[in-house]
Amino acid sequence: MSVEFIGYAAARQASEIVAPEGPVIQPGYLREVARAHEEAGFDRVLIAQSASSPDGFVLADQVLAATERLGVLLAHRPGFVAPTQAARKFATLDAFHPGRVALHVITGGDDADQARDGDLTDKATRYRRTDDFLSVVRKTWDAAEPFDHDGEFYQVRGARSDVRPDRIPVYFGGASADAIRVGAKHADVYAFWGEPLAGIAQRIEEVRAAAAPHGRTPAFSVSLRPIPAATEAEAWDRARDILRLTQDRVGEFKGVRDSSAAVGSQRLLEAAATGEVHDERLWTAVAKTTGAAGNSTALVGSYEQVADSLLDYLRLGVGTLLIRGFSPLADARDYGALVRLVRERAGAATVGA
Repeated sequence: MSVEFIGYAAARQASEIVAPEGPVIQPGYLREVARAHEEAGFDRVLIAQSASSPDGFVLADQVLAATERLGVLLAHRPGFVAPTQAARKFATLDAFHPGRVALHVITGGDDADQARDGDLTDKATRYRRTDDFLSVVRKTWDAAEPFDHDGEFYQVRGARSDVRPDRIPVYFGGASADAIRVGAKHADVYAFWGEPLAGIAQRIEEVRAAAAPHGRTPAFSVSLRPIPAATEAEAWDRARDILRLTQDRVGEFKGVRDSSAAVGSQRLLEAAATGEVHDERLWTAVAKTTGAAGNSTALVGSYEQVADSLLDYLRLGVGTLLIRGFSPLADARDYGALVRLVRERAGAATVGA
């Protein structure tokens, strides 16, 4: 079993338990957290996007310039930049850092946050627009000759790009029927929140079935928040501290993002309603507290136990693990032991197959 590890990098440190301090842009911190991920053995870091966050292309370039091997998974919302321009922006970034750039397509599940940037469309319309957007992006990357495109949202004439990448993988997130329909058509890697194993197995089958008519076989990613420690008891002590700190701060950030209409968040809350712990160590208490606003389910246990739980997802057919901590910089450093354990055990499983 091969595995790709993706972490998380932002321009300043913040989380459910860490209140942001100082300027929004802290170049020294961004470089430090990027290097911490590289030293820990991560393959990429996610650069997230919202209607109030710093420009992701600039942050991605800073991360890539500060490291030698680490890649970026750069989130991008279709609808605000023309697809031909977006394709050239990604291709230009990749030309400076070949093979280290990936596109993470975020169609947008929060109507209010979309509206902050002037997008008042509904989710169904946004997914149709994403479909059209990605069709043009692919053509821009691949076409050796000028091309025309006539879609519902985008029409171009004689489009061409002087810079074309060898390959920029497309990651895609979303849990609704519209998301699966569009993502299965375009995604190289389809991304899920950290659901119980049975839910991930179900979703993999749904995406594979939707991708088959397009002749596609996407890979899969799961996003989780590991809480490892030397012993299981110590890990649960830490988890309870994280929950207490999250509960103390939840009023500060719960209203910033409305995840109530996001099917992925609804699925996490449904899991939380049926039990605080699934599959031995998938912990849902933080997801329940925050309204499942994003990646919010944790794996709690010793390093060996958490590594085994991550391997359970790999056995289902997952190839990418997007993991980030509640103490972003310290956890990025600490996860090096976890990354090594998983890779060793995944390699041993492959040899023994």
